[in-house]
Amino acid sequence: MIRVLGIETSCDETAASVVALEGDAAPQILSNVVLSQIEEHAAFGGVVPEIAARAHVEALDGIIEAALADSGTTLADIDAIAATAGPGLVGGLIVGLMTAKAIAAAAGKPLIAVNHLEGHALTARLTDGLEFPYLLLLVSGGHTQILAVRGVGDYQRWATTIDDALGEAFDKTAKMLGLPYPGGPSVETAALSGDASRFAFPRPMKGSAQPDFSFSGLKTAVRQAATAIEPLSDQDVADICASFQAAVADALADRVSRALARFSQTFPDTKNPALVVAGGVAANRTIKATLERLCAEAGFTFVAPPLKLCTDNAAMIAWAGIERLREGMAQENGFDFVPRSRWPLDSISAPMVGSGRRGAKA
Repeated sequence: MIRVLGIETSCDETAASVVALEGDAAPQILSNVVLSQIEEHAAFGGVVPEIAARAHVEALDGIIEAALADSGTTLADIDAIAATAGPGLVGGLIVGLMTAKAIAAAAGKPLIAVNHLEGHALTARLTDGLEFPYLLLLVSGGHTQILAVRGVGDYQRWATTIDDALGEAFDKTAKMLGLPYPGGPSVETAALSGDASRFAFPRPMKGSAQPDFSFSGLKTAVRQAATAIEPLSDQDVADICASFQAAVADALADRVSRALARFSQTFPDTKNPALVVAGGVAANRTIKATLERLCAEAGFTFVAPPLKLCTDNAAMIAWAGIERLREGMAQENGFDFVPRSRWPLDSISAPMVGSGRRGAKA
């Protein structure tokens, strides 16, 4: 039996979880406690890093205690501590990783510094027992990427955004239209009563041989359309949201269809190819239906872990720790690891526009 305590504080959720694995049995999520900070950031229309870091400081100890209590374990039962060490808001990362270091040192346990994106990449193995290789579409507030997941620690980025992440575009669109934060659910709800054909918004990168995403231009088109018809009625807002959502779905379909074809060519011997979708944007029903249709047409299995495990959570961090322990890949220098606000999951893809020395923006 391997039991790992996971800690996640990369953005605006404070989370802790205990995950267990015994032999060849299915893994068990013994606890998964998540405290959202939506109310703290709602007035600002987005996450304020300083507020997020202070909230993590205030809540994390209690969240960890609750996770241990819910799992029926104590620190003596835990085999290792896994904590998100990047990418993310550096203040929150410092809070989580330093707390994990203190607990691991006091309890005499190994410390595993986990890449937040690896947590997302491996979640489908926790929930669905998926075999390598598979294709991952990660669409969240901070990241929009397509990756080939070839093994634990073995990832190749095939596409990323050259400007805004998709979740960021949803949030900014909602803010422009006076809709509440978080923007994704607000835009989707408004779109239900809207006319998706009223506004001819661009489909960024559609038809381009370059595999990447771009959402900055679409966001600008939304602002221009809204400004041109001010003041906006409720129906205007609904129509803009529906048209924006349709443009996003079309753009994603074009990008993902190319990735599915590339996967089939790159891994021709894969018997049951799969597309895994993770991140909060994956909850959007229009986007999800579009991706399900693409997979059906291409002969891929569509895998979307439960929403509570697609958004930021600590169960995926604990599971990534277990995967690394099983492969003998737990860092020996975990206590020396420095939090990284940018930390690319792969080490071989060329730097993207907007990349600093610590990696790509999104």
